[in-house]
Amino acid sequence: MWWEEKTMRTFRCRLRQIPGALGRLLLTLGEAGGDIGEIRVLRQGTTHVERDIVVFADGPEAMEQLIAVAGTVPNVTLLEVRDDVLEMHQGGKIAIRSRYKIDSLEVLRRVYTPGVAEVCLKIAKDPRLVRRYTAIRHFVAIVTDGTAVLGLGDIGPRAAMPVMEGKASLMETFSGLSGIPILLDTKDVDQIVEAVVAIAPTFSASQLEDISAPRCFDIETRIQDRVDIPVLHDDQHGTATVVVAALLNVEKTVGKPLRDSRIGVVGLGAAGMAIGKMLMFFAGRTVLGADLAAGALRRFEGFGGTPSSLGEIMSSCDVVVTVTGAAGLIKPFMVRPGQIILSLSNPVPEIDPAAAMEAGAAFAADGKAVNNVLGFPGIFRGAVDANVPRITQDMLLAAARTIAESAPKGEIVPSPLDLGLHRNVARAVARVALEKGLNRDDLTGYFD
Repeated sequence: MWWEEKTMRTFRCRLRQIPGALGRLLLTLGEAGGDIGEIRVLRQGTTHVERDIVVFADGPEAMEQLIAVAGTVPNVTLLEVRDDVLEMHQGGKIAIRSRYKIDSLEVLRRVYTPGVAEVCLKIAKDPRLVRRYTAIRHFVAIVTDGTAVLGLGDIGPRAAMPVMEGKASLMETFSGLSGIPILLDTKDVDQIVEAVVAIAPTFSASQLEDISAPRCFDIETRIQDRVDIPVLHDDQHGTATVVVAALLNVEKTVGKPLRDSRIGVVGLGAAGMAIGKMLMFFAGRTVLGADLAAGALRRFEGFGGTPSSLGEIMSSCDVVVTVTGAAGLIKPFMVRPGQIILSLSNPVPEIDPAAAMEAGAAFAADGKAVNNVLGFPGIFRGAVDANVPRITQDMLLAAARTIAESAPKGEIVPSPLDLGLHRNVARAVARVALEKGLNRDDLTGYFD
């Protein structure tokens, strides 16, 4: 969405109760380059009215200019400029709270001592009961070392915490699972693997997040080989799932089946490698891959891909997916008529979708619509409910198909706020687990 590239502030203003005061303020902000969002009346008296006005600007410097001009409008006093994003993050966005109100000794004794001892002994005799009698069945670790955070790069684990909290908030809201952020203050692959393996008994699944490539590939594989709970690097597989979902709907728009298309992926980092692998799994044919790193090309070839170049992919592929982080990499003259281009780097794509369409693309989109929040809550819920030891490509493909089917007419993906979407993804993932015989006993959840 356009506002994801904007700086947002809330202007709290006191305006005199005379005709045109609000109009002059809005006109002044608009002429200075501001976009107006929601306007809320806070207090209204006989002579003045206080309003909160949400204002968007093209970056911090432009916002400072808007603040300056707002203070010059007659009959308007700028009381305060609030950063709602920072305010929302104060104190963090998540918390662990008791499910029971502990307001009597009777409840205390049931929740803790002496009653808890009986539960501990039952689990000691039959470890499978841990899913029935503890919160482990809905705990998911969200693990990062802070080396590849959003478009910010290596900013360290502490600076990554707001993103981890956001992931946990989304997971709880959309799937009911409790995401627990785990910040690892090390970049050493061996130490990361040992840490995640050591804490695995606390969780029913582990989501790896914002760990840089190529380290992330080794870390995920080594952890999954040593634990009996699902381990998923969301930057890889969550992104790949949503990309495939989007392309399934795009193929309906352009009228050419994805399986019959020549596909190229530019940028073979965490997301690009997983996108290429999943597209090959779906289409049953090789995918071209381009990257500046020779090691990435060799790794992609080992997965069955075909090493290529940007020029070859742009000149020969029907579908082009770019995840390079290089803004403006693709020039309009490189676009072939009829191509499908998903330019997914944020905040600035390799080519603006409008420019790609003007150059002849049949369809073009950027990374603001194709976001892994559409996939990971339901994928993890389905895997946890089915009690599987790992998440397979079949489960991810089932999630992709469900996401595609949930999109409204004329859209390539549904809204992430559609709670039914995440429930349906969970059911689809769990159903595949049951059909393939991957589930263990003690099924829990709502996928039936």
